[in-house]
Amino acid sequence: MSGPSDIPSNIAPSNIERLVAIMERLRDPERGCDWDVAQDFATIAPYTIEEAYEVADAIARGDMADLKDELGDLLFQVVFHSRMADEAGLFALPDVVASISDKMERRHPHVFGDSDGGHEQHWERLKAIERAAKGDAGALDGVAVGLPALLRAEKLQKRAARTGFDWPDPTGARAKIDEEIAEIEAASPAEREEEIGDLLFAVVNWSRHLGVDPEAALRVANAKFERRFKAMEAEAGDAFVGLDLEAKEALWVKAKRAEKA
Repeated sequence: MSGPSDIPSNIAPSNIERLVAIMERLRDPERGCDWDVAQDFATIAPYTIEEAYEVADAIARGDMADLKDELGDLLFQVVFHSRMADEAGLFALPDVVASISDKMERRHPHVFGDSDGGHEQHWERLKAIERAAKGDAGALDGVAVGLPALLRAEKLQKRAARTGFDWPDPTGARAKIDEEIAEIEAASPAEREEEIGDLLFAVVNWSRHLGVDPEAALRVANAKFERRFKAMEAEAGDAFVGLDLEAKEALWVKAKRAEKA
């Protein structure tokens, strides 16, 4: 495996080589950055997740200049993890690139091979083989625990649906929501967390049947709430916090109407 190195001044490296060299220098125990040297896979993982969300945020805002920067931040996370693995004698960045290249060619025989159709079925079959090779025998095995809860719920439901364990249409999923609400209302305080979780899971299931991405839908709802709340604050100024609920509700209705005007 490679060790820390500087880029020779007489060589013009590619941008990716420059980034790799920067990462090596940051992780150099003697000449690097104390913070970077102290990190490990577990401490860096939250930053990796955060950067992925910032990429999604830039896309949602349509800010392509910011997207360029955020993709760079996300790429740096890949280089960071790869460097730590390289130091441990596990793998290096070229191995990561080779692995995903092999996987994409293997999963797209209709593009890179002899197959001329049925690529969706082939894709799922290959993923099943890959999961089995990792020891993931069950239909739900391999769904990352670290995923956002709504996204993980949707993935679990899709996996279960492939086995035939699913509502035939949205009607059953919708009825399940009413059932879960009734169970929350009848639950003891100690039971409420579990029952509310069941309700959220049921809402994800109904969303899936309606063809709506629940994670994206909630992001839209969050943005809408934030936008309208800020409009309320701007309208009322410093007096906002002291207003009663009725006055705040009137401001909310005004902000809502202004959006639709």
